[in-house]
Amino acid sequence: MSSIDGAIGWPVALYAVTITMLSVASFTLYGMDKRRAQLDGPRIPERTLHTVDLVGGWPGGWLARRVFRHKTRKLSFVVAFWLTVVLHLGCVGVAAYLWLG
Repeated sequence: MSSIDGAIGWPVALYAVTITMLSVASFTLYGMDKRRAQLDGPRIPERTLHTVDLVGGWPGGWLARRVFRHKTRKLSFVVAFWLTVVLHLGCVGVAAYLWLG
């Protein structure tokens, strides 16, 4: 393995593991919120869902919205969700650009 492979490999692996863990958390939170909505229980704040999605859980949030059919019609939530995805990917792009020089 060359030094460039090591310099790129470990951050990519760390990012992949982090995104996977956050996606599982996001998926779980959306599922819990859907269940609470059905039972008229205390809801998980939208800000919490968006924060987890912003820091990397958006793939799990996207999947959960499809699987649970949750938060798919509320336009303000949908717009905010996609803004978090764009912001996250933009930050990752800037970080990759800076890392690779």
